[in-house]
Amino acid sequence: MAGVLDGVRVLELGQVLAAPFAGAILADLGAEVVKIERIEGGDDARRMGPAFRNGDALNFQVFNRGKQSVALDLKSEAGRAHLDRLAAQADIFIHNLRPGVPKALGIDGETLCARHPRLIYGEISAFGPIGPMAMRPGYEPLLQAFSGLSSTNGGEGDPPMRSGASVCDQGSGMWLVIGALALLHRRERTGRGGLLTASLLETALAWNAQKSDAYANEGSLPERHRSGHPGFVPYEAFDTADGPLLICCGNDRLFAKLAQVLGQPGWIGEERFATNRARLAHKAALFEQLAPLLRARTRAEWIERFEAAGVPCAPVHSVPEALAHPQVQALGILAPVPGTDFALTAMPLRIDGERPLARGIAPRLGEHNTRHEVPQPTTLSPETP
Repeated sequence: MAGVLDGVRVLELGQVLAAPFAGAILADLGAEVVKIERIEGGDDARRMGPAFRNGDALNFQVFNRGKQSVALDLKSEAGRAHLDRLAAQADIFIHNLRPGVPKALGIDGETLCARHPRLIYGEISAFGPIGPMAMRPGYEPLLQAFSGLSSTNGGEGDPPMRSGASVCDQGSGMWLVIGALALLHRRERTGRGGLLTASLLETALAWNAQKSDAYANEGSLPERHRSGHPGFVPYEAFDTADGPLLICCGNDRLFAKLAQVLGQPGWIGEERFATNRARLAHKAALFEQLAPLLRARTRAEWIERFEAAGVPCAPVHSVPEALAHPQVQALGILAPVPGTDFALTAMPLRIDGERPLARGIAPRLGEHNTRHEVPQPTTLSPETP
């Protein structure tokens, strides 16, 4: 499939995850993404785990597939001059450098866009571009903790928990891509680029908005539910005879179907359970009856019965179980990387019925210096041949 962003050139000065993830999205969509790296060692993600291919960690492959690598010494005048030449040829420039570094290097948004007015300049920070903590760096778990996001994970009595996925890093990369695409559209009309900012803190606050907005407007602190929902009952995971099963009764009609399958038609007319609001108030009493019934049969038996009755449910899979499921297999989202012997999870969308796929392996450090008329550095990290 021809990439929808064919002809768009992206310059990425990214480390580890947030900006590299934005670059990976744009690369999968067909943009030419040139990754600028330090001469000594390159992106820290190259060593973020044991060697997987070409001396680099698997994490580096995940977030840098299909890119080109140019190694530059940005502390040197020649290195900065090469970067400026590449910026002049780029449509989009993205980075997640430590606050203060871009200005010190003369590549902050105001300076670079003054020289290249058509450039779309995007930066990702930890705490945002303004405020008393704007100059502080940060990592995913720190921002999940700081934002309150960790405090809403887990169940009653649990300590605060980090989300398993890097939702702040990857979410910030997504917001930056959305903004860049919007500015590409605006540039078609105006001829000018623009400045984009995203941050891990703002992303965390956005993901937690349902709970924080409830507190801001109603003064209510969120109840914690390991797998449940504060507004629906029953709407969470329960143990069966051989494994957990998640049940979602998002309205009274679905609860009535659940009651019939469980052989409890009396629940439908019982005042404590007849409506969702009543069930919210009497959740413990309902679960005292519901839990033993579900433990009496296997998960597969309940799934067959619930699906036949139209009760939404799903097994709580392990990662291997999820990847082996026929539905996941049919989607083909775990796709081979061209020219390699491994597969990576591809983009979770289709365009005209086709999924954008990785265009190749992640680059070796400085692999594309010659292509971009940048002298090959004499010293490269020995970990990346």
